[in-house]
Amino acid sequence: MSTSTEPINAENALAGESAAAQLLEKLVDFEPTTFPVLSVYLNMQPDQHGRTPDLRPYLEREFKSLAHTWQVGTTERESFDRDAGRILAFVDQGLDHSANGLALFACSAKEFFETIQLDASIHEHRIYVYHQPHLYQLALIDDENPRYAAVLTDANRARIFVFGLGMKLDESRITGKKMHRVKVGGWSQARYQRRVDNAQQQHVKEVAEHLAKIVREDHITQIVIAGDSETVSRLMEELPQEFRGMVVEGPTLARDASEQEIFSSTIDKIREDSVKCDGEKVDRLLEAYRARGLAVVGPEATLEALTNGQVDELLLSKLLERTNQEPVQVDAIVAPEIPDSGGGTESDRPREASLPDLLVTKGKQTGADITFIEDSTLLESVGGVGAFLRWRNA
Repeated sequence: MSTSTEPINAENALAGESAAAQLLEKLVDFEPTTFPVLSVYLNMQPDQHGRTPDLRPYLEREFKSLAHTWQVGTTERESFDRDAGRILAFVDQGLDHSANGLALFACSAKEFFETIQLDASIHEHRIYVYHQPHLYQLALIDDENPRYAAVLTDANRARIFVFGLGMKLDESRITGKKMHRVKVGGWSQARYQRRVDNAQQQHVKEVAEHLAKIVREDHITQIVIAGDSETVSRLMEELPQEFRGMVVEGPTLARDASEQEIFSSTIDKIREDSVKCDGEKVDRLLEAYRARGLAVVGPEATLEALTNGQVDELLLSKLLERTNQEPVQVDAIVAPEIPDSGGGTESDRPREASLPDLLVTKGKQTGADITFIEDSTLLESVGGVGAFLRWRNA
């Protein structure tokens, strides 16, 4: 049988994905400072009339309110004012109005200014000012828009997509030799049917091999497969055993469905599956904790485990940032010392931080996986936080 495999690379999307990973690495490595670091998240989704929101009034109002928290003439106020001006200038001149979300990070005193525009949506405007970048929202966006493979296939054609951060990262098309049916009888009909079956099986094998290659090379952890039931069943049989557990049941899609239809339907399936798995994951966490196994629960114990580098996977209630408004004091055990800025006016009072962001930042710094739990009631009894551990103290 003759088959063709056509890769269709989305260079801009791949560049965006790479840029997001590089930016996150920069933010995680950012050294705390006495100067203000601005983290700005903006929702750029158009309204019901298709109009992009006017961001400047919101930013001006919030920046004016925040600026009053420093005395005029201090180095911190000067650094903040420069950052606010630069962010406003970027919003006026540098926006891609096709984006759904915008994140900016700035600290002029450290010559730090980074922006990223996303296909993935940011639910609401947020501005944070602290000694280092605020990562909680980025981690939430990443959790809600995971990298996954989507397959739409039939007996002789397949389209394979890789999606991540709300955008198409890659696309391949695999086309097999189409068998035209003719009216035949007896042994001729049996031979023709065998040829059809063999051609379809060869096509499915080709799709499975190409999909397996994509999964390995792109570090995919979830696969959505849609198509006619017979082809999907054959494809599952051809997939390596190690990948079958990654498969999520696909939606019903037309053979010629658009890229946007495929993305919208498959990301919904990914999120539905994630919600189903949340309950099982929290149950395993609580069972391991009760048995004094490799698990901790509660903010303090989890933060201590993160500080020690023990956490393999961090579980956070999705509403943790909304329900944990009280700042926590950050001592030298939890966060590194802030170097002398050489002219700053930082007071000697203990530093305060957002607990949710502190947990996420420590998780990113120590290589922990981070999972947000959709149903906040599942972790409510343990303060909205828990973690699976790599190892436990003796």
